[in-house]
Amino acid sequence: MEKKKIMLAEDDINLGSLLKQYLNVKNYQVDLYTDGEKAFQGFIKNKYDLCIVDIMMPKKDGFTLATEIKQVNKDIPVIFLTAKTLKEDVLQGFKIGADDYMTKPFNMDELLLRIEAVLRRTSGSSDVEELNVFNIGIFTFDVNKQTLIYADQKIKLTTKESDLLRLLCNNQNKILERNFALNTIWEDDNYFNARSMDVYITKLRKHLKVDPSIQIINVHGKGYKLITNADVE
Repeated sequence: MEKKKIMLAEDDINLGSLLKQYLNVKNYQVDLYTDGEKAFQGFIKNKYDLCIVDIMMPKKDGFTLATEIKQVNKDIPVIFLTAKTLKEDVLQGFKIGADDYMTKPFNMDELLLRIEAVLRRTSGSSDVEELNVFNIGIFTFDVNKQTLIYADQKIKLTTKESDLLRLLCNNQNKILERNFALNTIWEDDNYFNARSMDVYITKLRKHLKVDPSIQIINVHGKGYKLITNADVE
């Protein structure tokens, strides 16, 4: 059976290494990142079944990291690790979409049981293929195949068109922040990449224009929003 892959974001290298070794022995494949920025870039480049995220990390804290991870894939399960015990922190974690929450120090066997429970809840609920298929107006957008289909027409998208449309779909009727999209897809929010993204937004609008109920609108100074008539209502 293929090993489940876990992203572990923990700035305490001793604890992180110990957790990685323990979970490897328990038949999980674990990638360890020691700050929030590295963890997010690793998440973009790799496919994970579950994320374990420490809250207090340099460069990008765990709440911010989890929020950005959920913007890319709202269905990825997240377990928070923290030394904090404040009720407000627990509530904020679950508000972001945490599946579980453990306070340090903790028992590794208990963490393993919680990982197994979360994976049972999430893996059986929906097919991976289904999570990557979106209905947008008259279109069916298949992320894996990078296709937009309507009636008997099939539009083949480029990788960046597909990546950008996936972010828009995951944030439908919400603002997709410009810098977030640039850092996620281009890994740099410089001027030239920003101009490139504008070109891809124009291409996506052209693909979608056959359905007048769909719009990708500019939100001045912030980013873009994918809306349909149903969203507006």
